[in-house]
Amino acid sequence: MAKITGIGGVFIKRADQEKSTAWYKDVLGIAGEYGPSFRWKDEPHEDPFSLLSSFPEDTNYLDPGTQPFMLNFRVDDLDGFQKELEEKGVEILGRQDEPYGKFAWILDPDGIKIELWEQIGPAPSE
Repeated sequence: MAKITGIGGVFIKRADQEKSTAWYKDVLGIAGEYGPSFRWKDEPHEDPFSLLSSFPEDTNYLDPGTQPFMLNFRVDDLDGFQKELEEKGVEILGRQDEPYGKFAWILDPDGIKIELWEQIGPAPSE
């Protein structure tokens, strides 16, 4: 039987598409003709994975974001990336290190919360 093999993309309506595209390029360093492309072959960690996760409707985990979703981007060196963001004047909303990864949070210009994640260790078992 055919099956889903991964997330193919995330598509977002923007009030000012040019401003948002420029922010993602200038601040996060990601861009592309149709938006940034991420290739698993470029991932430095063994057993990389993506996650589609749901939260209860009354969660505050996406706060202070103003959207009903959050973007999570993988990074290869969270400490270094966070330093670069701070040098660009980006506010780091929080930081948390867990046995399975390091996390930091920021907001994009449209109020979308972005979780930055450096994977530590293999993917969880299914």
